[in-house]
Amino acid sequence: ADHLRFLQPDEPSDRFHSGPVWLQDPRIASVVANALRYGETIRQFYRLHAWVIMPNHIHVILEPRVALPDIMRWLKGRTSRVANRILGRTGRPFWQDESFDHWVRSEGELQELIGYVERNPVKAQLVEAEEQWPWSSARLRADDKKRSSAPQ
Repeated sequence: ADHLRFLQPDEPSDRFHSGPVWLQDPRIASVVANALRYGETIRQFYRLHAWVIMPNHIHVILEPRVALPDIMRWLKGRTSRVANRILGRTGRPFWQDESFDHWVRSEGELQELIGYVERNPVKAQLVEAEEQWPWSSARLRADDKKRSSAPQ
């Protein structure tokens, strides 16, 4: 769709052949995933609609409840300190300075973007189905569904 054209510059990083792939370390991916959920549930900075942690970047669709620069500063600061400690590279930048944001203008666009984000690991040929990727909202939703349908 035309309104998703803004995602085209992101295509090369979706293939994860560029830049460091620190996020493929399960310890670091877990730190980021936990921070994303903490920011929503405990800090209540935003409402998370979808997210995926790829080996060299993340995609997050959120509805901010505080200023987006404050969210990004908190999220990058919280995760970079721990990730750098894990990697033994404290005091050095972990995240790139920039982040790309886009205002979602309709429910239809939101649903398309959620699909785009959650399909990233399939598109990158890391898994066959989006719910198989351990670091994503699709996996979390599939796990929640399994728990709620399991016999008590």
